[in-house]
Amino acid sequence: MKKKIAIIDDHVLIAQAIKGIISNFTNFEVLYVCENGKELIDKITKKNQLPDIVLLDISMPIMNGFETAKWLQEHHPEVMIVVLSMQTDEESINKMIKNGARSYLLKNVHPRDLEMALNTMLENGYYYPDWASRLIFSGMNKVKGKLSNKLSDREKEFLRYCITEMSYKEIAEEMHCSPRTVEGYRDSLFEKLDLKSRVGLAVYAIKNGFE
Repeated sequence: MKKKIAIIDDHVLIAQAIKGIISNFTNFEVLYVCENGKELIDKITKKNQLPDIVLLDISMPIMNGFETAKWLQEHHPEVMIVVLSMQTDEESINKMIKNGARSYLLKNVHPRDLEMALNTMLENGYYYPDWASRLIFSGMNKVKGKLSNKLSDREKEFLRYCITEMSYKEIAEEMHCSPRTVEGYRDSLFEKLDLKSRVGLAVYAIKNGFE
């Protein structure tokens, strides 16, 4: 069964062009197109049309991408958020990751790369192109190997679970420890790796072979 995608972008021509591109993808289909986050919420809450994936622009009137992603994370965390924007600054990327984005792509992405990104995200839970990963881990690459050596075995085990859809409580059960202990591993990794979100931990785990 094809995964249903909602496109949220106030530029109508661009949104329709993306819809046409996705219509040629094997595993995906467009459920609907919205011009802002408020329209998306209306379709989800009033018409009960919940997509599997949301392709989300950032700069939009009424309700922008940051606000929309935050609402989705709070009300429907199962929906996978893919940012599709022209904003490449570190602040925007980190803010969208904090708000639950699973992928961050530029609007000039090639159609085949968009399809690959969507399929990879479904398989791994996350997908970030190299340019985005460099910004996410800016300043960290020089000491990446040293950092990995400083991680405890339990922290490395926790990193592997971060890639999954498991909650922190479920991870604690698998690791045979308390949720508070798992939170301690998380906070320690945040500090050691200079990261601020579980998505950041998951991307780090994938990039460094903790799968």
